[in-house]
Amino acid sequence: MPSRLGAELEGRHIFITGGAGFIGVSIINRLVRQNEIAVYDNLERNALKESDVANHPNLRVIRGDILDFHSLKSAIPPDTDTVIHLAAIAGIDTVIKNPVKTMEVNMVGTYNLLRSLGELSVMDRIERLVNFSTSEVFGIQAFRVEESAPTNLQPVGEARWTYSVSKLAGEHLVYSYHKQYGLRGTIVRPFNVYGPGQIGEGAIHNFVTRAIRGEPLVVHGDGDQIRSWCYIDDLVDAVVLILSREVAVGEVFNIGNPRSTITVLSLAEKVVHLSGSRSSIQHVPKTYRDVELRIPNIDKAMNLLGFHPRIDLDEGLGRTIEWYRKREQ
Repeated sequence: MPSRLGAELEGRHIFITGGAGFIGVSIINRLVRQNEIAVYDNLERNALKESDVANHPNLRVIRGDILDFHSLKSAIPPDTDTVIHLAAIAGIDTVIKNPVKTMEVNMVGTYNLLRSLGELSVMDRIERLVNFSTSEVFGIQAFRVEESAPTNLQPVGEARWTYSVSKLAGEHLVYSYHKQYGLRGTIVRPFNVYGPGQIGEGAIHNFVTRAIRGEPLVVHGDGDQIRSWCYIDDLVDAVVLILSREVAVGEVFNIGNPRSTITVLSLAEKVVHLSGSRSSIQHVPKTYRDVELRIPNIDKAMNLLGFHPRIDLDEGLGRTIEWYRKREQ
């Protein structure tokens, strides 16, 4: 997939944790032809195996657990100059069922990566470490939030928030390594990413696959939760900019598309319409505490990086529906 940004990264030696997931595979698709990429992943969610670049000569996949410090450390190639940290437990259902593992993977796993770079004495050669956090650090209400807005820790005992707390701890770890050891790190807070190839528990992934099959689309509660949806190509554009721009070092960026804002119910209705489906929409009770409003302010990414999301919701959904429909045939 050629870059839409003009200049492309070349000659990098990139190490990606969690690279077999949806976002990782999309980044690999953009960068693998002109860079050497090593992926470290337990392959529990493996979008890479069916991708066009699964057997690319510039790609090496190492199966391993981010919690296994010695395995992780030994997997990092000595010539690594770029690190993208995606490995995490995510997805509301998975997080609620596995709060302990969520905390371990997202906090201890991040520490294991940073400690590995330190012990391998490669930290001073790392041009950029991109750490993927989450928009959930802003809590239940996030309306046009800036990166400097206070993060919001929700009540202890609600398993939903173990994800945001663990991700916020990872942010502090990365920033601490930047300040104390000079790690050239950048933190990304994605807002509701979707697109072709998505696996897991994403709302659009579930709505689209159900609509194509003629199955009911399940909406939790009234569906009045508000989200801004970011197409995957726009997120990858942001990653390329972060890897390319010196100004990104030591910064936190919201990445999303405020123009693609819609309620969850309206999203379900739009998917049914655009796919030409006869699926019904069913409402089920919410059994967990949800984020009611999530819209980013992306002025910082626009001003410092030159980031501009290009794909509106109808176009992105159309591309996504087409991709999944071909898979269903």
